[in-house]
Amino acid sequence: MFQLSVKSFTTLCLFMSACFCVTQPADLIAEEHCDSDFVSIFNGKSLDGWQGATNGYYAKDGMLISKKESGGNLFTNKEYKNFILRFDFKLEPGANNGIGFHVPLKPKTSPAYAGKEIQILDDTAKKYAKLQNYQYHGSLYGTAPAKRGHLKPVGEWNSQEIMVDGNKLKVVLNGTTIVDFDMADAKKNGTIDGKEHPGLKRDKGHICLCGHGAKIEFKNMRIKELP
Repeated sequence: MFQLSVKSFTTLCLFMSACFCVTQPADLIAEEHCDSDFVSIFNGKSLDGWQGATNGYYAKDGMLISKKESGGNLFTNKEYKNFILRFDFKLEPGANNGIGFHVPLKPKTSPAYAGKEIQILDDTAKKYAKLQNYQYHGSLYGTAPAKRGHLKPVGEWNSQEIMVDGNKLKVVLNGTTIVDFDMADAKKNGTIDGKEHPGLKRDKGHICLCGHGAKIEFKNMRIKELP
């Protein structure tokens, strides 16, 4: 009987894993895409590649940090259409920020309306006890509520993925899908907050950190553009 040594078996497994990554179609859920296919959008040392409220953020020890009592809208220099964005974040008590996408560089209103915004929020804080379901962490603001209960305790690092593929939106938090939404529904039937969201008509724009005066730390920010 043919037998493999432990070393040979390990090598074979790694090879098969690499082949699996290469041959998977683009429409797989975000967490099934190989991390080696992603490129960094934050160099860990400076705000090179970003513009906007650069005085409200700073780089330190590989982290992109929004300043307390400051923040603002920080945009990528580059625009993106279809993509998977991966990042880690750590909240302080009551922290509030957001990840905007398809946002114009000079929005006339909040990125949540001018583009789209995924909530980054300590929704366990007492001051947020009466939020609407579309305002909790991971929700597409005003449009699609996220499943709750998957944030790690304040002060611990969370991992999140946001996948945008045409009208398809998927948000994965710490390995659990908390949003799986077809944005065409909101375009056709209106948003659940009853407000105008002109950004739903946009299919391209900048990624934006939407700071609201709280310290939040981001790291390992990387992106894979989809066809």
